[in-house]
Amino acid sequence: MSDPSRPVRTAAVIPAAGRGVRLGPGTPKALRTLGGTPMLVHAVRAMAASRAVSLIVVVAPPDGAAEVGRLLHEHPLAERTELEVVPGGETRQESVQLGLAALPDTIDVVLVHDAARPLVPVDTVDTVVAAVRAGAPAVVPALPLADTVKQVDPQPQGTPEPVVGTPERALLRAVQTPQGFDLATLRKAHDTVVEGEGATDDAGLVEQLGSPVVVVPGHEEAFKVTRPLDLVLAEAVLARRRATDGYV
Repeated sequence: MSDPSRPVRTAAVIPAAGRGVRLGPGTPKALRTLGGTPMLVHAVRAMAASRAVSLIVVVAPPDGAAEVGRLLHEHPLAERTELEVVPGGETRQESVQLGLAALPDTIDVVLVHDAARPLVPVDTVDTVVAAVRAGAPAVVPALPLADTVKQVDPQPQGTPEPVVGTPERALLRAVQTPQGFDLATLRKAHDTVVEGEGATDDAGLVEQLGSPVVVVPGHEEAFKVTRPLDLVLAEAVLARRRATDGYV
């Protein structure tokens, strides 16, 4: 994966170009505040908390790179972490590709992290990085499912949907981010797999190459803030961290 004579370098790409319609109209989801601070800032800090991550590339809305750059400048990181903002594309895959294109050749491992998962613990980040450095081309943090899952025959919204199967819950995992990759493998996946061909995340693109993907333990606080109730839960988690851990 890399020249053994030099240290392995890890970067994080945070696609934040989406509008987040399920949280309602207005400010893009990544810029909604959590505890008075934009979720994007929390997500960037979560990546920077790992001493393995030396570079973070934030992929901003196509017309909002300057605004996002100013916002992040107001919340500086420790000097050991470089930060770059680039404009994104019309789709998530396009945005991730633009983030990958901004990475220098000295990067070996790349994390792709959802800006809408602002509270992922640093231990989870470090676990993903360590698994890639140990030789896995693609690594995803995930949790066992708490609920039974039903496969259905989809119908128009509001119409009852026939159940066609019940997958064995013990074989399923709910995937989170950051997802970690050997950089060359992820670039090949993005260059090879056409968006919409059954892959809903970056690990899915790698799967379609036929490359192995492994799962490591995720964390319950790495949940995605998608709906208003998620924001309420995130505020509660953040308040507890500030009260007990001195989190800022």
